[in-house]
Amino acid sequence: MAVWDDLVGQDRVTEQLAAAARDADAFVTAAAAGGSGAAESGGAASKMTHAWLFTGPPGSGRATAARAFAAALQCVSPDRALGAGPGCGFCDGCHTTLVGTHADVEIVRTDLLSIGVKETRDLVRRAQLSPAGGRWQVIVLEDADRLTEGAGNVLLKAVEEPAPRTVWLLCAPSLEDVLPTIRSRCRSLTLRTPSAAAVADVLVRRDGIEPELAAQVARATQGHIGRARRLATDERARTRREAVLKLPLRVADVGGCLKAAQELIDAAAEDAKQVAEEVDAKETEELRAALGAAAGTGGRLPRGTAGAMKELQDRQKRRATRTQRDSLDLALTELTGFYRDVLAIQLGSRVEIANADARDTLQRVASGSRPESTLRRIEAIGACRQALDRNVAPLLAVEAMTVALRAG
Repeated sequence: MAVWDDLVGQDRVTEQLAAAARDADAFVTAAAAGGSGAAESGGAASKMTHAWLFTGPPGSGRATAARAFAAALQCVSPDRALGAGPGCGFCDGCHTTLVGTHADVEIVRTDLLSIGVKETRDLVRRAQLSPAGGRWQVIVLEDADRLTEGAGNVLLKAVEEPAPRTVWLLCAPSLEDVLPTIRSRCRSLTLRTPSAAAVADVLVRRDGIEPELAAQVARATQGHIGRARRLATDERARTRREAVLKLPLRVADVGGCLKAAQELIDAAAEDAKQVAEEVDAKETEELRAALGAAAGTGGRLPRGTAGAMKELQDRQKRRATRTQRDSLDLALTELTGFYRDVLAIQLGSRVEIANADARDTLQRVASGSRPESTLRRIEAIGACRQALDRNVAPLLAVEAMTVALRAG
């Protein structure tokens, strides 16, 4: 299986990355042989450059594309010189990159609300190193849109003056989510939302999902690969989605609006708690062991290590906030999709209904309102998301939204 196989519905992007990987391979091979026949990385004749920006809507596979490209850059398969090109998916370079253990590939993703200056400086220092054993030093920053302004300025210097064998792969939802000074120094690749059929196919082929369920979740998530996989494999996620899609029937009065808002907040908090239970205890025990908390001492830590434990606890609290916000945003996205389907029914559109499993509810809401009301409800959900981005108290923002859904 080639490294590009998981890029769903991105043929144009795959072609560009494969061509760049071939030029990068030729450059490193020529340099190793002491030759100068290959165009330098980023030269006019080369499709390779030192900094890339992958953009596209959520679920399009930005990070998947970046990791696949990183693997192709590290490919050491002997077949790459025989016309197959780099990116076999099986050699040591490809395999260790894809599983996250390659010494010269740093994959950075955050479960916090932002990436700060300190973490970015650490990345920049690493980027100055020569490859330890691979062909390139590759930094994959999956959440470039979460860089603070200060962190972005730190990164800018490294992107402006890169080390000779360092490649930056940045991912963000859109070009506007990255500092103009950084994006102007990157080669941009825009991914598109894959079709539901393409997503269903990869769920069946890669994850062994039953075809009927794969098709259903692919439609429901409108081409978002990660969410489709979660819906297909996590019964709790399907239960939560069903509850969200019933919310439009529960806002008939103010009491129902307030109750529905509280339940959305509680469900998001439960998601954050579930993540904490799965991750926090393990992280805490691993840190305690690393700090030398000896058995038989009641778990007492050595002197001078309390600060490290406090830093971990603070990070876990920030992660819980991020998880709760992401869970709530997902619910709002699903609610937007519901009203999009309602509007399609009201207008007699031939657009495929995403939430076909909730067709009865869709018909009921569509027949009880007008398209103008549906548009106002979609706008109310958007206003709620904007309020949450401005750090308005989540319960207040969601209550305002549910009351607006009732008013229509």
